[in-house]
Amino acid sequence: MVPQSNLLRAGIIPCLRYPDAPAAIEWLCAAFGFEKHLVVAGEEEGKVVHAELVLGSAMIMLGSADSHQEGEYSDRVRPASELGGRTNQSIYVVVEDADAHCARAIEAGAEILMAIEDQDYGGRGFSCLDLDGNVWNFGSYDPWSSSS
Repeated sequence: MVPQSNLLRAGIIPCLRYPDAPAAIEWLCAAFGFEKHLVVAGEEEGKVVHAELVLGSAMIMLGSADSHQEGEYSDRVRPASELGGRTNQSIYVVVEDADAHCARAIEAGAEILMAIEDQDYGGRGFSCLDLDGNVWNFGSYDPWSSSS
């Protein structure tokens, strides 16, 4: 687990649902370099009620697709694999070495959507899919820094 003192607080934290959240957690850590901050197991074996993963100052939260009560939220937030390979959002994460990060993702089996390249607006980056079909973007461009 990552000590709280090492974290900067992000104001926006993406939340995802996965059919197999334990496998997703392990894959996201191996492929993208996330670290487990908090994982709350569900009552059913193999279910995650809530998890927090961090990468530098970035955090995502996730859980098992069926670990929450039925309702409006569950009706609207579904795993990418249940949406026919489409999504209306993607996640961008700033990384120090985009080339090394891309190689790590490829080695773990990430499907590359946009190959790593220099961006017109600065930095280098790439886009890929995770094991459930969520779109992820990683790059060295940091919109908070003018020295990107």
